[in-house]
Amino acid sequence: MTRIVFIGAGSAVFTRQLLRDLLTFDDLPPLELVLHDIDPDRLRLAEWVAQATVRHHGRSATVVATEDRRRAVAGADFVINTVNIGGHAATVTDFDVPESFGVRQTIGDTLGVGGVFRALRTFPFLDALAAEMSELAPDAWLLNYTNPMAMNVGYLARRHPEVRTLGLCHSVHWTVHDLSRLVGVPLDEVTYRSAGVNHQAWVLDWRRGEEDLYPLLDRAIAADPGLRRRVRVDMYRRLGYYPTETSEHSSEYVPWYLHDDAEVERLRIPLRDYVGISAANAEEVEGLVRGGPDVPYVEPPEQAAEYAPQVIHSLLTGTTREIQATVPNLGLIDNLPAGAPVEAPVVVGAEVRPTPVGELPAQCAALNSAFLQVVELTVRAAVEERPELVRQALMVDPNTAATLDVGRIWALADAMVAAHGDLLAPPLRVAVPLD
Repeated sequence: MTRIVFIGAGSAVFTRQLLRDLLTFDDLPPLELVLHDIDPDRLRLAEWVAQATVRHHGRSATVVATEDRRRAVAGADFVINTVNIGGHAATVTDFDVPESFGVRQTIGDTLGVGGVFRALRTFPFLDALAAEMSELAPDAWLLNYTNPMAMNVGYLARRHPEVRTLGLCHSVHWTVHDLSRLVGVPLDEVTYRSAGVNHQAWVLDWRRGEEDLYPLLDRAIAADPGLRRRVRVDMYRRLGYYPTETSEHSSEYVPWYLHDDAEVERLRIPLRDYVGISAANAEEVEGLVRGGPDVPYVEPPEQAAEYAPQVIHSLLTGTTREIQATVPNLGLIDNLPAGAPVEAPVVVGAEVRPTPVGELPAQCAALNSAFLQVVELTVRAAVEERPELVRQALMVDPNTAATLDVGRIWALADAMVAAHGDLLAPPLRVAVPLD
C-alpha cells in the first residue's frame, strides 16, 4: 500500500484540492492517506474531508489522522508539506511591523520582509521534518508547497541533501491558462517553456503549433488600457517576457513600484492583499469545523492543476509528464548561480529528470539573480546561525532597499525578531548592534 502523508493537513481547503486531484486517477494502487496537523480541530476537519473524498471517488484508500508527526512520517512514500508556521497571526505580524516602518507589501510570503521572516519561522520545522524523513522514510519524496518556496528548497538542499525534494507551485500553469484564455486559444492546443525562480519565472516560449502567441498578447494589451494598469503587464512590456506570478506578487520582487504612491495608483496594486486572503481562509476553515463531520464533497471548478498528485501518479504508474518544479540549479540555467533553487521544467515518470534550459534572457537573469541573493543570505543566516545575515538579506532585498535607509532596515529587522520571538531559532533571536 502506498503511504501518502499530508503535513499541515489542517489547511483543509488546499488538502481537499490535492485529494480530489489525486483520487481522480483510477489506476493508482491502494493508498494510505495519512493526515497530520498540530491543531486537533483542523486535523479532525481534514479527516472528514478525506473520508468524504474517498467515498465520492470510491477508491481503495484508507484514511489515518494523527497529531504525532513521527508516526505520520514513518514508512512514507510521499510527504506533502503545506504548513504555515505561526498561522494567520504571524502573517499579520509580517505586514503590520514593516508597515509601521513604511514598507508596503501585498502578499509577503516569498521575498521581502515577510518572505525572509516566513522562511526563518519555517526552517526549524523543515529541519526536524527532514531529519525524521531521513530516519523513518529515507526513500520518500518530500513534495513542498510551503512558501517561501525558493528559500525553503534552498535550505533543505543545504541542510538535508539526502532528502529527495521537489518544490511545487501552480503559478506557471495558471499563468499560461489565463494568457491563453486572454488571446482566445484553447489551453490544450498550447505548448510553452518557462524557467527562472519560483514566483518570478518567465514564459520564454508560448506557441500554438508553430505560431508564436506573444503577438496576440501584444494586440490584446494594445486594445485594453485596463490591462496596461497591471504590474506584470508593465513588466512584460518593458522586459519582453511575461512573468509567471500575479501582479500582486510581482510588485514585491523589484524596486520599482511599491514605494511610489503614483505607481501604486497607476497599477492598482492592492496593498496588504494577503492579510485579507489569510483571514478569509482561516474563517472558511473555522466554519467547516463548526459544520461537523458531514462535510460535502465539492466538485472542482476547473480541471486538475496541482502538481503533487501528478508527480505521485507518474512515479507510481510510469506515466510521463512535464511539470514545473523548484530544484537546485545543477546545470539547468547557465546564467544563474550553481546550486541555487530555480524553477525549471522537470520530466516525471519512472524517475524525476530536471530539464536543462540554457541561458535566460539577460534582463530576466539579472532580476532572478537579485532575487536569489536575498534567498542565499536568508538560508545562510539560518544554516550558519548568523543574525547579521538576516539584516543583510533585507539590505539587498529590492523593495525594502528602495523604501528604507540602512539604519531603518536594521531597526526593522530587530523589530521583526522581537515580534516573532520564539518562532525563530534561538541563535537568530537577537539584535545586532553596530558598536
